Amino acid sequence: MSKKIAHSFHIPVMGLGFTIDTPVKVAHLGISSVISIMDDHLVEEMREVHSKANGRVFIPILKTENDYRAKRIQAYLNLVNELVNEKIEAMRLQSWEEGTDLHRYFELLPETSPLKQAYQTWLLTKEESLENYLRESIIPGSIDVNIMSKVNKTNYSKEGEALEKEYADALSALRGYALSDLKSSVIFSAGYNPLLYSYIEQFGDFFPNEQGELKKQIILKVSDFRSALTQGKLLAKKGLWISEFRIESGLNCGGHAFATDGLLLGPILEEFKRSREEMKQELFDMCQKVLTEKEGIRFSELPEMRITVQGGIGTSEENEFLLDHYQTQGTGWGSPFLLVPEATNVDEATLAALATAEESDYYMSHASPLGVPFNNFRKSSSEKQRLERIEKGKPGSPCNLEYLSTNTEFTEKPICTASRQYQHAKIKELEAQNLPKNEFQKLFDKITEKACLCTGLGTSVLKNHGIKPKHHLNSIAICPGPNLAYFSGVYSLKEMVDHIYGRINILNTKNRPNLFVKELGLYVDYLKNELAESIENMNVKQERYLKTFKQNLLAGVEYYKALQVPNWNDMLPDLKQLESRIEALVIPSLERNLA
Repeated sequence: MSKKIAHSFHIPVMGLGFTIDTPVKVAHLGISSVISIMDDHLVEEMREVHSKANGRVFIPILKTENDYRAKRIQAYLNLVNELVNEKIEAMRLQSWEEGTDLHRYFELLPETSPLKQAYQTWLLTKEESLENYLRESIIPGSIDVNIMSKVNKTNYSKEGEALEKEYADALSALRGYALSDLKSSVIFSAGYNPLLYSYIEQFGDFFPNEQGELKKQIILKVSDFRSALTQGKLLAKKGLWISEFRIESGLNCGGHAFATDGLLLGPILEEFKRSREEMKQELFDMCQKVLTEKEGIRFSELPEMRITVQGGIGTSEENEFLLDHYQTQGTGWGSPFLLVPEATNVDEATLAALATAEESDYYMSHASPLGVPFNNFRKSSSEKQRLERIEKGKPGSPCNLEYLSTNTEFTEKPICTASRQYQHAKIKELEAQNLPKNEFQKLFDKITEKACLCTGLGTSVLKNHGIKPKHHLNSIAICPGPNLAYFSGVYSLKEMVDHIYGRINILNTKNRPNLFVKELGLYVDYLKNELAESIENMNVKQERYLKTFKQNLLAGVEYYKALQVPNWNDMLPDLKQLESRIEALVIPSLERNLA
């Protein structure tokens, strides 16, 4: 039981709106992509857009309806599925003329694809049977969805009473997906949520059917092998199979950055390569045992467990190395697709800013209310608005969606740390301490760095579709990874796909380090900043963490020194320089002093 795919790459989820209708744009061309289903308001607006654009009657699902959040998500995903299937059927009937989607489908395929090779043979022979085979072999890209596991805000009734746990954000999003017609995957990111993982058991589509197949598959986005194995076992003990582990670089990625304890992408991939079969068999045995105990349908054979990787990939050589050397089954190309209007939703002003940005415009911030490092863009209108509000003495944002409301310092009901309500209360508390000016400013900046992501990450798609954002919240937040600094311009879908497969090169002329070296540099900077922030109030726990972090970085350097990567000798000077920077970082030995 293996997943049929046309391409070796996928487009990961980006923000709330940048990929919300990407499947409508590219799935019929065989390209898989991921929709964020966390914002049901945005989902509903996009359902209206695509319903009307495709001659369908749009009946709104109002907030007054019971379980409206799950119903909105289900309805939108069903619509996307219908639209993609209609495009596929129409495409099968098209001529082979240049410019048709049928022609584009086969031209975009990688040269290594057996279907591409059959297509090239048909171009020479024009055999009718081969033509029929090609038309019948067309498969859409997967319409996958993403749920941030820990973004699971409790929702309330009109009377202010907390609703049952099933109506919390993550669980209701899962329910909307689980009840949809899609045959695809849900990606769980941002950590482990036991409540959410237990809730998956309520839906039969996540268990094998009579043919031993899964209608709905589970993908876990992970940053290291230990996390993958731990979460895999937790789900296997419920009879749930992980169809894919999607490994993402801890720091060399877009959006939220979940730094590992200094574990680098290369060594992590090496561990997956070395131990994947053992892990797969162990999880399979656990799954089969639980399915037997539940008297459910067991798998008829060992199902596929894909290993894919994403974060900072920028050249076809890097892409091929990750596929070949580490035996991965796919790669994710995220941020570069922000420069492809045919695939993603970036408004004209932000697109122009990205296309002409410098390396310094991309930076790691503490803007996220989740308290997790967040890749930010200095030229975004959201960042400009945040600074203007501070200048006017009105820091913080109106909070209308409340998806990231988790703080209860000043209120009984959780609020968001990016909200005006929270920041005003926190600044007032800070002012009462009568701190020295420098210390006050440092803490003030920390409070006001938090930005509204709920609206900011979804506004771009609204602007592109001519929808006026509610509450006059027009600013746009965007969270590309640092890898985007090496792409300058706006590209067609064909240009980006051709770049991935090495048919052309669209990188700019900036000196771009190998993705492993780039990630290592980001980790060295991260460790340096963590050490600087901890040095004055260092405790034993922090000391252990920082020492482990440093040791893992040095172990990663040793691994890379022995790795045979294309053009690796050219990278050795950068590697040695970074090694010297790591060794120069001195971490105090509190444990020794305490002893």
